[in-house]
Amino acid sequence: MENKMSVAELKERHRAATETVNALRDKLKQKRLLLLDTDVAGYARSQGMTPVTFGPTDLVCCRTLQGHTGKVYSLDWTPERNRIVSASQDGRLIVWNALTSQKTHAIKLPCAWVMTCAFSPSGQSVACGGLDSVCSIFNLNSQTDRDGNLPVTRMLSGHKGYVSSCQYVPDEDSRLVTGSGDQTCVLWDITTGLRTSVFGGEFQSGHTADVLSISINGCNSKMFVSGSCDSTARLWDMRVASRAVRTFHGHEGDVNSVKFFPDGNRFGTGSDDGTCRLFDIRTGHQLQVYYQPHGDNDVPPVTSIAFSISGRLLFAGYNNGDCYVWDTLLGKMVLNLGSLQTSHDGRISCLGLSADGSALCTGSWDTNLKVSLLVRLYLCICARVLLLILTNSFAFYKSQFQTSFS
Repeated sequence: MENKMSVAELKERHRAATETVNALRDKLKQKRLLLLDTDVAGYARSQGMTPVTFGPTDLVCCRTLQGHTGKVYSLDWTPERNRIVSASQDGRLIVWNALTSQKTHAIKLPCAWVMTCAFSPSGQSVACGGLDSVCSIFNLNSQTDRDGNLPVTRMLSGHKGYVSSCQYVPDEDSRLVTGSGDQTCVLWDITTGLRTSVFGGEFQSGHTADVLSISINGCNSKMFVSGSCDSTARLWDMRVASRAVRTFHGHEGDVNSVKFFPDGNRFGTGSDDGTCRLFDIRTGHQLQVYYQPHGDNDVPPVTSIAFSISGRLLFAGYNNGDCYVWDTLLGKMVLNLGSLQTSHDGRISCLGLSADGSALCTGSWDTNLKVSLLVRLYLCICARVLLLILTNSFAFYKSQFQTSFS
């Protein structure tokens, strides 16, 4: 008869295994650092690059979108540039004309506790999700009911936790990816309302805590990245749902926001640890940390991020109402929108750029959204130089085919 292990023995084995895993993780981290000869900012400075500068008229708040009566949690632009959808905890989605500030739709939601919203690529539908664990789809062309409300076109049910984020697959109105508090991401077929693939969950390479944000690669729509409360970001291939392609470590707090870099080979993150970071999906390496020291050691969490069209600028919203504009090449904060007279009065909860990069919209817990115009000069600065520097500044590229880290 086989001897069964006691509870104490099992706990001891678990403790030893945990120590081994942590030791290997630290060793892996050190090996990664040894492969780096510099970071993006260090190389850019060695090449004589100078930071982007902003004049008083280079970024101007031209519209304040007022209409919500609760905290704004999420926003998204349509591909044709001039429309925005916003989600608020007043229980409504509002579709705005960003040029005129007019509301074209005010959609009453089945669940007031909404956390995310997204426009479909055609701009004909909007999706939202929240604490009801359902992603609801609304066709903006549908007829309203007797009470003047827009009916739900489709309800995507299957998550076991809140829906924290959603994004349509580029150029497809029929497929959508969601992230959830149940630690998984799901690819949906909106036509049938069924799950096509589940990413994470019971799989060992999945997130071990709530998924907070997702971003689909604009250059390769089969790939997307997710950020989580487990302090990691993970890269997924929609064709292989069984395991994450790569896991990215570095943050020391919840990863609240992830966004792909314009070239599709890198992505940015924003975290509760007060930093934004830039990662390379091909090597798994961290390329740059964007951090502004605070004298009181009270570092505000990053809530949302977005890149300019060329990638030269990184916009980051913070819990304390700041909105920093970072020079991605030099790792330098070049403007704080939160210090301007036209800034928000509360936490910046979400932000996004129009499809052509000419306007930035920020949403806040002060119930308002603000649209700022950006001068094209800064959004198109040295796109080729930027990509060249990011591609050639690291010695580890020479060994990326010899050493593989998962």
